[in-house]
Amino acid sequence: MTSLEAARELLAEFPVADGHNDLPWALREQVRYDLDARDIATHQGAHLHTDIPRLREGGVGAQFWSVYVRSDLPDAVPATLEQIDCVRQLLARYPQDLRPARTAADMEAARAEGRIASLMGAEGGHSIANSLATLRGLYALGVRYLTLTHNDNVAWADSATDKPGVGGLSAFGREVVREMNREGMLVDLSHVAATTMRDALDTTSAPVIFSHSSSRAVCDHPRNIPDDVLERLPANGGVAMVTFVPKFVLQAAVDWTAAADENMRAHGFHHLATTPEAMTVHRAFEERTPRPVATVSTVADHLDHMREVAGVDHLGIGGDYDGTAFTPDGLSDVSGYPNLIAELLDRGWSKPDLAKLTWQNAVRVLGAAEDVARDLQATRGPSNATIDSLDG
Repeated sequence: MTSLEAARELLAEFPVADGHNDLPWALREQVRYDLDARDIATHQGAHLHTDIPRLREGGVGAQFWSVYVRSDLPDAVPATLEQIDCVRQLLARYPQDLRPARTAADMEAARAEGRIASLMGAEGGHSIANSLATLRGLYALGVRYLTLTHNDNVAWADSATDKPGVGGLSAFGREVVREMNREGMLVDLSHVAATTMRDALDTTSAPVIFSHSSSRAVCDHPRNIPDDVLERLPANGGVAMVTFVPKFVLQAAVDWTAAADENMRAHGFHHLATTPEAMTVHRAFEERTPRPVATVSTVADHLDHMREVAGVDHLGIGGDYDGTAFTPDGLSDVSGYPNLIAELLDRGWSKPDLAKLTWQNAVRVLGAAEDVARDLQATRGPSNATIDSLDG
C-alpha cells in the first residue's frame, strides 16, 4: 500500500475536521449568494477551492465555515448575518452531504452518517459591534467560534497585523472571553497579536483554538504562533490548526506577498480580494514576478515543529481555502488533504497521532468548551457589561 493509499484509508475512518474555510465570503464576492451560479454539488475548480466532490475526495468530515466579513464594512453585524444565512442556505440545499452541527456530538453523528458536519466561525470581533448580547445572538444562530480580531484591531483587542492599541486585551476584551466561555463559544486566537494570545490564555477557563495559524519559529510572520504560546496549549487544552497559506508558511513568500498586496491596492482592489477581476491582476503580477512556491513538505515542516513544542494532542488543520489567492503545490484545493497525511506518514507519524490531528482533537476541544459552559451557566448568568463601563 502506498502512503497516499494509507492516507485515504485513514481519512475514511478519521476524516479532516478543518477549522477555517471562506467559501461563504467567496460566494458573496463572486455571485452575491446566487447558489445556482456556483452549484457546489458540481466541480467549481474554475472559480473556487471548495465544492462537495472535492470535499469528498479530500476526506473532509467536518468544516467550520467562516462567516467572515471585512472589518472596514460599516454594517458588519448584518453582513455577518448574511454570511450565516448563506451557510444555512447551503445546508438546506445539500442535505445529503452537509449536516448542521453545533456540538461535538453532532460532529460524531455526521461522521457516522457519512455526511460533512457543518459548523460556523465568525472571523473578527468587529462582528459583535462591542456587544455581548450580539455575541450571544451569534451563538444562538450556531456560531461556535469567534476570532477575536481579523487584520485590524478592534477597540478591545489587538490584531497581529495592526499597530498596538490596548496592549493585548482590554478589560472589556477579557469580559468577551469570559462570556464566550459561558456560552460555549471557542475563543479563536488566529489573527491576534501575541500579546492578545497571552492575555486570552490568562483569562479563559476553556480551551482555545487557532483556527488557521502556523509556527512563527518556522516562518517569522506575525500571523503565526510563537513557541511560548504553543508551549501553553497542553495546560490549556487548546488546539492549533495549521494553515496552508503560502505567505504564512514559507519565509521566501513574505516579501513577495507584501509586493503583491501593494500591487492589488495600486489597481484599486482590496489586497485580499479573490474576485475574477482581482485574480486577473494577481496573475499578471505573478507572471512578471514569479512567486515562491510552498509545498506539502513546507506545511509538514510546521506540523513537525508544532508537535515538538505543543504535542500531538494540540494540533489540527485549518486550510483557509477560498480565503487566499494562492495555495501550496499539492494542496491546491480541498481535495489535497490526503497528500499532507501521506507526507506525514512518510515522516513517521503514527496512525493514532494522525487521527488526533485530523479529527479527534477538534471534536475534543469543542466538547471541552461545552463542558466548561455547562459548569459556568450553573453559577452565573449572562454578562450585560458594556465597553464604556469597563474600558471608560
